[in-house]
Amino acid sequence: MTKRVLIVDDEPDIRELLEITLGRMHLATDTAKTLMEAKQKLLSQEFQLCLTDMRLPDGNGLELVEFIQHQFSGLPVAVITAHGSIDTAIDSMKAGAFDFLTKPVDLNHLRKLVTTAIQTAQFTQATKTTEIVGQSTIIEELIKNIQKLSRSQAPVYISGESGSGKELVARSIHELGPRSTKPFIAVNCGAIPRELMESEFFGHKKGSFTGAHQDKVGLFQAAEGGTLFFDEVADLPLDMQVKLLRAIQEKAIRSVGASDEIMTDVRILCATHKLLDLEVKEGRFRQDLFYRLNVIQLDVPPLRERREDILLLADYILQKIALSLGARKPELTLDAQQKLETYHFPGNVRELENILERAFTLCESHSIDASDLLLNQHNYDFTERPSGSNLSSLKTINTNEVDYPELCSAFSSIDNYLQEVEKNILMSALEKARWNKTLTAKKLGITFRSLRYRLQKLGLDDE
Repeated sequence: MTKRVLIVDDEPDIRELLEITLGRMHLATDTAKTLMEAKQKLLSQEFQLCLTDMRLPDGNGLELVEFIQHQFSGLPVAVITAHGSIDTAIDSMKAGAFDFLTKPVDLNHLRKLVTTAIQTAQFTQATKTTEIVGQSTIIEELIKNIQKLSRSQAPVYISGESGSGKELVARSIHELGPRSTKPFIAVNCGAIPRELMESEFFGHKKGSFTGAHQDKVGLFQAAEGGTLFFDEVADLPLDMQVKLLRAIQEKAIRSVGASDEIMTDVRILCATHKLLDLEVKEGRFRQDLFYRLNVIQLDVPPLRERREDILLLADYILQKIALSLGARKPELTLDAQQKLETYHFPGNVRELENILERAFTLCESHSIDASDLLLNQHNYDFTERPSGSNLSSLKTINTNEVDYPELCSAFSSIDNYLQEVEKNILMSALEKARWNKTLTAKKLGITFRSLRYRLQKLGLDDE
């Protein structure tokens, strides 16, 4: 079946250009000169895409976007605006527009937009589900918004506390949409050294600076056709914010040392645990970039605001751990369940995962009791654990003696740093025990099951 596109513009030259271009893409077209004529044709004919100019003789494109959202919510609509009218384009995407083009129309941009839009019109989410677990009202609403946003190209700003699942939300938006077959690339903006940031984002040419021994593809090119997720975007320095703003607005980048720009086709999602509007007020984040990224805001609730999901999440997490080890899933005792349901979870879902990983490795039976959760114990120095001691007798780490932030700065994240520390401890203990795992577990004061789990998690198990 031939796909049909409605072109709405009162300028004959623009209509003809769009008709010729889409015809070469083997798409049928119909045209309308006014808002009224466009509405009539939408009601009488089925279309897979609508392209509309923002300025029409009897109204504007924004009215048509709202009409389509109300009457034909599954139909992608893209607006065409005058060059420099980014604010108007943003308003249209807030109203539900799929994407936008600026005049003079770049035909390469047009073809990419049309291809993605047609895929969106054909795309079905019936066979795809999100990994977000929960049955609370607030989570059901979040999932509905994710499904809706996955059909758009609008930038989304995902806000929420650390550990609440912002990257999972971003990944779900990507995987439920038509870009799911293309790359999803997540970048922690706070983990990239400032002097390497431009090269990481946009790539560089061989010889463009000391150490540039070969061409490097940047994140925008690596994510071509897919989604680029900027986590902790508030940590970007101001000079980099300017360059990112231009790349997003122009849909083009220039590699370090290159003379020509490269057109890009990526969807931008971003997140931070900081209050981005407060960062703008205090001058640490550019207002124009905030306005460009915050086309649609999606709030991820903290775990304490959806307590009815805690036990459901706990069961899901324990099942994942058990499957990864080929082990039987332990059950939570009633005391353990009550302890989890009443805990505050300052670290949100990530903290729940860590608690259950630890409890899984420490419990000696097929059930996890409240005492296995260790909710009131933290910051223990496992390197100074005396033989036969229990957790309550461990020495607390004096974090003033070691510059841990400095050590951590060499890694992309604190999780990668801690993983490397754990790996070094295990390797050292294994070598001292001549790879006798039973003896290694005894020396480390953990069960053989715990040792096996840790080795598998870090990819050190050769079995």
